[in-house]
Amino acid sequence: MRLGQNPAKSLDSVAQPKSVTVAVVTYIPFLAGYYAQGLELLRACLGSIWENTDQPYDLLVFDNASCQEVRSFLLEAQSQGRVQYLVLSEQNVGKAGAWNFIFASAPGEYIAYTDSDIYFYPGWLSAQLDVLEDIPEVGMLTGMPVRNPEKFSSSTLKWAQGHPEAHLERGLLMPWEDFWRHVQSLGYSETEARQVYSQGEDVRLLYKGQKYYVGAGHFQFLARKQVLKEVLPIPSRRPMGEVRLLDIAINEHGYLRLSMPQWTIRHMGNALSDLGVSPRIAGSGNLVKESKFQDWKPVRKVLLWIHKASFDLLYKSR
Repeated sequence: MRLGQNPAKSLDSVAQPKSVTVAVVTYIPFLAGYYAQGLELLRACLGSIWENTDQPYDLLVFDNASCQEVRSFLLEAQSQGRVQYLVLSEQNVGKAGAWNFIFASAPGEYIAYTDSDIYFYPGWLSAQLDVLEDIPEVGMLTGMPVRNPEKFSSSTLKWAQGHPEAHLERGLLMPWEDFWRHVQSLGYSETEARQVYSQGEDVRLLYKGQKYYVGAGHFQFLARKQVLKEVLPIPSRRPMGEVRLLDIAINEHGYLRLSMPQWTIRHMGNALSDLGVSPRIAGSGNLVKESKFQDWKPVRKVLLWIHKASFDLLYKSR
């Protein structure tokens, strides 16, 4: 039995998706320890997207079983019309699991993926879209300088070697300031970073008067949806352990992986201080100064084991 007619039948149109879907994955299981500033970082990430995106877009947030405080913030943002698509996963399906959902369901022609600890600078989307328009063969583009293992970009090297307008450069090409600006957010000390920097090599692509670093990061990238759908599904057996499989798949399908020399985005790490240049966070939320004792490998090994064991005890069984 039906009483009356569905009012939706009288509607003449429905909302059309934007050509770009900005997709954010969040995982903040609690607001302490490593995640003490997680919600503040998420606010900074989304705030920079809302304020600094210069092209039409839809925002999709996939929450990978975060704590209630984070979910309440996201639900409020959606109720205000600031998040167009919100997915609240009951369990942590892993980063690759979230990718599988996003890459298959995002409505845009382009997907601008980001972790929830990335800050976006004004004009970031236009700058990244311009690169994909200039080089349609690009499968992943990261909007900041990234040094990446060459083996994950063999298709990029092959393309460059066979293109008459392309040229490759090798050497210590990335300025130290750019390298250090990023690796601070990964927890490196300056001593560690200088050693890694001096022992590495950059590969740079010159094409149509522009320069790009060969390689991309999976913490932020712009890609065409049709490219990402080609590499699905990405195996997801651990929360973070298999993210390289995306890099491998994009490369094996013959697409280019590049990063921009300009800073259109920035990785903040797990501490909000001058956009992610602060040291690691202690359990109390206070900044930790560098210490020879805590950097001693046996001590670090014990501390990391305690951290993992306590996390598993408190949360893994859920």
